[in-house]
Amino acid sequence: MALLELSGLTKRFGAFTALDDITLLIERGEVHCLLGENGAGKSTLCNLVFGVHRPDAGTMTLGGEPFDPRGPAEALQRGVVMVHQHFSLVPNMTVAENLMLGRASAVLKPQDIIVRMEQLAAEYGLEIDPEARIDELSVGERQRVEIIKCLLGDPQLLVLDEPTAVLQPDEIDALLAICRQVALRGKSVILVTHKLGEISRVADRTTVLRQGRIIATVAMEGADIRSLVRSMVGRDVQSAGSVLAAAVDIEGKTPAKSSSDVGPTSPGEAVLQISDLVYRDPHGVPRLDGLSLTVGTGEIVGIAGVEGNGQTELGLILAGLAAPSAGAIVVGGTQVTGCTPQEITDAGVGIVPEDRHAVACIKELSVAENLYLGAIGKFSRFGLLDKSARRKAAETMMRDFDVRASSPDVSMASLSGGNQQKAVLARELSLDPLVFLLAAQPTRGLDVGAIEAVYNRIRAARDDGLGVLLISSELEELMAVSDRIAVIYRGKLVGELAAGSFSREAIGAMMSGHAHV
Repeated sequence: MALLELSGLTKRFGAFTALDDITLLIERGEVHCLLGENGAGKSTLCNLVFGVHRPDAGTMTLGGEPFDPRGPAEALQRGVVMVHQHFSLVPNMTVAENLMLGRASAVLKPQDIIVRMEQLAAEYGLEIDPEARIDELSVGERQRVEIIKCLLGDPQLLVLDEPTAVLQPDEIDALLAICRQVALRGKSVILVTHKLGEISRVADRTTVLRQGRIIATVAMEGADIRSLVRSMVGRDVQSAGSVLAAAVDIEGKTPAKSSSDVGPTSPGEAVLQISDLVYRDPHGVPRLDGLSLTVGTGEIVGIAGVEGNGQTELGLILAGLAAPSAGAIVVGGTQVTGCTPQEITDAGVGIVPEDRHAVACIKELSVAENLYLGAIGKFSRFGLLDKSARRKAAETMMRDFDVRASSPDVSMASLSGGNQQKAVLARELSLDPLVFLLAAQPTRGLDVGAIEAVYNRIRAARDDGLGVLLISSELEELMAVSDRIAVIYRGKLVGELAAGSFSREAIGAMMSGHAHV
């Protein structure tokens, strides 16, 4: 008997049909992956199972019994837990306090939660300080808290919506091992991921969604991964050396750069100069320790490193969201050390931040409003805003950057993650003047088609003479798109490699603190 059975599920949001007649079985003891482009309906399906939304048509059964949760609390009572794509943590509370939220008990005992949390952390390698405040944690550390929160109980169905998007390779390995352990105990896992390498490693079966419909459900033993990609994106993956192939990781190997992938061998004059940068967090812990780096015109410099070694802080400082403790930053000949975000933008810096929802956009505002945040003066005359002119300009930008939405007037929240990121990139690449682009985790949570679109835009900007600093936890992507890779370890630059000499082993050694020889 299947653990979860979906029959004819349909979900509409106004005139938009997010899911259309979904019929699917989730067997006991299996890891079932959901694959599809951003906006295909994967998250909506997960939210129906977890009770966040209710279907407009169709039925669900869980363990042979009718299952129609009127909210997440009812789903939790039935043993269904979910790690959402976007965090559901309270920023100003500690890890332990967040884990206690929603726990039904006559007497809440924080120590019991901490002990259980530490047991799970030790068992699965998801270690975290129970007394740390959420807003002091990195994105990857916050994701670990979400996963531990789900594992505190004894769920019969674990729903994971893009849980590995912010995790490092060893953390991903640990999470996939968790999925397999849950399945071996007779329980089930629904895993949403864009990473084909993960699916091939852990999935028993995979269901492909496109535009709210099921395209195929296949057993993974002996499955053709390329056919899954074709089902998902509606076309073949081209060029073994492309960024798309790197993102898909079909063979589990890093593709070599093709001649068209390799950028200029000799970058132009420096557009970013970082000298002896030091940053200490509020607790006095050094996160950047004397870091110096230069980015020239017409080159993409990738930053590699295990999360927590200063990349996040570097991005915040370059965006003007944190002030360095010492050192200097010069962009295009202008000193921007400690400047405000507006001053940094005025100096010609485009910023694609690590967390697009918290920093890069205002989800409640329209797409047009988000595309011209900070540039409202372009459409103002005598104190009056010309909304028609802004709308027309937004339509042009959306068309040029392939931002897919029904109109510029819809809310940013209604767009898929890939289209949100393309909108942010469109806004930043349209700044005037623009001499330097910081792209921090620009493909986090995106499907392979959106990844290709984002990197094609970044490459085109590089070819037009822009200097780009690319911070990413996806080593394969860094190696496929960068002209040079610099590795950070404990806030220090420990080595660099140029395109043509990239080596996973060498970069991995530097990420572990071993200087490159």
